[in-house]
Amino acid sequence: MRIGLFGGTFDPPHHGHLIVASDAYAALGLTRLLLVPSAVHPFKRFRVRAPASLRAEMVRAAVRGDERFEVDELELHRAGPSYTVDTLRALRERYPEAELFLLIGADNVRELPQWHEPEEIVRLARLGVVSRGGGAIREDTELPLVPVPVTRVDISSTEIRRRVAAGESIRYLVPDAVREIVLREGLYRDPILSGDKDPC
Repeated sequence: MRIGLFGGTFDPPHHGHLIVASDAYAALGLTRLLLVPSAVHPFKRFRVRAPASLRAEMVRAAVRGDERFEVDELELHRAGPSYTVDTLRALRERYPEAELFLLIGADNVRELPQWHEPEEIVRLARLGVVSRGGGAIREDTELPLVPVPVTRVDISSTEIRRRVAAGESIRYLVPDAVREIVLREGLYRDPILSGDKDPC
């Protein structure tokens, strides 16, 4: 069994996330890909806009009906920051025989040493390095990197939040079910923080 982990704030989830998930599922030959919304992201503690429960609801709505994907809320039920290593430990206990793959952006590889317990992360899972547009991944590292080429789609959660705050349409940038939740809950209408950088 090959299990992939795709974590993030998903604030909100958009078609770019889904394309990455779909391409990674195929490239890594996964049995299942878990999408894991973070409760308190260590690097975005003051920049997450939507409540965790609504972000999880939006991710579930985005992938509903696709049996390749599963939304896992284990980080939402854990106190404190959402450390990747804790999530991997929990998944290792749940799937002791599975090969775990952690999806990580190519631009985030150099930041890995700053993560909580990076050596344990590498011990628990192989790193599936997402490279948009087929770009090369770093070769100046001893980390066990597995290249995951994905289709380049320039959509960001930051831009979606900006559009909502400006009263612009987000149709076709997010699944209709996600757009309905954003409108229903009045998310992202406050322009404060709408310009924060968010690679996803």
